[in-house]
Amino acid sequence: MTASFVAEELASQPACWREASRRAAGLGTVLPERGQRVAVVGCGTSWFVAMSYAVAREQAGHGVTDAFAGSEYPIDREYDLVVAISRSGTTTEIVDLLGALGDRRTLLLTAVEDSPAAAAAGATIGLPFADERSVVQTRFATTALALLRAGLGHDVEALAEQAQRALEIPVTELVGHTQVTFLGRGPAVGLAQEAALKTREAAQFWAEAYPAMDYRHGPIAIAEPGRLVWSLGPAPAGLPDDVATTGATFVSHDLDPMAGLVVVHRFAVALAESRGLDPDRPRSLTRSVILA
Repeated sequence: MTASFVAEELASQPACWREASRRAAGLGTVLPERGQRVAVVGCGTSWFVAMSYAVAREQAGHGVTDAFAGSEYPIDREYDLVVAISRSGTTTEIVDLLGALGDRRTLLLTAVEDSPAAAAAGATIGLPFADERSVVQTRFATTALALLRAGLGHDVEALAEQAQRALEIPVTELVGHTQVTFLGRGPAVGLAQEAALKTREAAQFWAEAYPAMDYRHGPIAIAEPGRLVWSLGPAPAGLPDDVATTGATFVSHDLDPMAGLVVVHRFAVALAESRGLDPDRPRSLTRSVILA
């Protein structure tokens, strides 16, 4: 079987993260500065990356950081910088928002530097080396997050080494399950949402996501034999035992949640292929949502 585009693209993530870290070192004050009030916006995958970065930035003590879906940004709220994430630079909600922000300070992270969003943004960071042929996003999203985390002083080289390990972790034994719920805490909450989205997109598979501490407040009711509960990052004390009593399979890896997402990417592709689906061209989806 010929490898899908997405399988090849997700395997390139360690190299892409390293390149993002190198570029971040030369960006100076283009990236959010410590103490600034920052909003981060995106749609779909990019929104979940924004959620993860927002929590990571606040936890690092760099200042107030809020994340919004592009269509839900509170236009009258004041921020020192609005960071938009858009792989294609053509997503309608992001292009419209950047235009509506006028002369307020904006920064776009994109794979396509000559795009409508780039024309509307105050500054643009291009990541063309992380662009993708597949509709399903993997390396662009994590590379954008790697760049932003490098700006927080995170050790991206260590993250890339973990991502390399993630490419070797077996996933085939997980494919025979009928449902998966992803969990995370802190920056991993957004990544859990992205993990569930990726599984739905690539494999048309029933996947949910919750903050890990909230899982026992209702969602655990669907756990049963044949289903997965997958923690990105450490699980709350006692939760693996609670999952075990339901008969569901608990999954966790000793990886940073961003590297753990690489394992999910591989799971989603393997799951799609096991169901006879093309993970590069998911049903009802296109590379970018452009509205009339």
